[in-house]
Amino acid sequence: MRTQFKVVAAFAAAAVLALTGCSGGGSGDNTGGGGEDDPFKVIAFTSGNQTPVGAWWVKAVTAKAEELGWDLTMIQGDFDFQKMNPAVESAIGQGADVILDGYTDVSSIGSIVTAAQDAGIPIFSMDAGTEPTDAFATNITTNQQQIVDITVDAIGEDIGGLEGKTVMVIGHDPHAGIRQRSGFAVEAFEAAGATVVGGEPQQVTNPATGRTEALNFVTDYLSANPDGLDAVWAGWDDAALGAAQGLSESGSDAPVTGVDALAETLAAIEAGGNMLATIDQPWPVVLDMLMEDVLAYQEDGTMPAENFVAVDVTLVTVDNAADTTPSDQL
Repeated sequence: MRTQFKVVAAFAAAAVLALTGCSGGGSGDNTGGGGEDDPFKVIAFTSGNQTPVGAWWVKAVTAKAEELGWDLTMIQGDFDFQKMNPAVESAIGQGADVILDGYTDVSSIGSIVTAAQDAGIPIFSMDAGTEPTDAFATNITTNQQQIVDITVDAIGEDIGGLEGKTVMVIGHDPHAGIRQRSGFAVEAFEAAGATVVGGEPQQVTNPATGRTEALNFVTDYLSANPDGLDAVWAGWDDAALGAAQGLSESGSDAPVTGVDALAETLAAIEAGGNMLATIDQPWPVVLDMLMEDVLAYQEDGTMPAENFVAVDVTLVTVDNAADTTPSDQL
């Protein structure tokens, strides 16, 4: 049977699935599904396809599915869960052997989880939450505590220790990973004797305006407290770049750390100035690990040994920035 590939916009998924003639139910028997003559049917979805890493995931999963001969339905959510979730549920109703979730937090997809469980279709996820959950056969993500430990240490080393210093933490609670690591960061700085501005993360309201919001957080604070900020810890690179701009424009040499290893961040680190470090999260490695689990399930129904795996990350500084592949150029 010819391998099929479907890239489905969330708002039109049901109609497209009907037109392409998908049929059959979920395997429901945990044997890996698919007869000898039938392709392995996979539903893949992500809400974050408009981010660089999410867009990479869509392309990478599609390429791997083509290589493996899977019948793939790809649903891209554009951060619109009211449209994406019903589209995925509709695809589940057409039948599949497994579901892949990329960068969509479990807390946002309760109806998808229920539909998958009712159909007996396991969900294999990457970066889909920060805690173990029975909603997934597995969720492979990055180690949030390690992210905090090595960035906080980098800041402390750069400014001669954290005792008595004032640090701003910038977060965005709707994102599970950023919420967890920014909370960990507040705890780590306070445990080391630093004062965290406001005693909690400064909350960006919208990722699309995160850089401007972070710039304003820093500029406003320094306007009221000249020379009163020793460092900024940001939960992701776009906010870190905004904070670095605000510090530079205010004449401060306080260091900033981020998370993501964007090309712009790596260039800023190499150039010197306020951008001290970022975190390289090894998403290609994570995807390879996830695919190994899916292939084991396809082969004989073997389920992953663990339903939550946290993968090590790498601190990127001026010493290794030139050798790091930017996350927006994967």
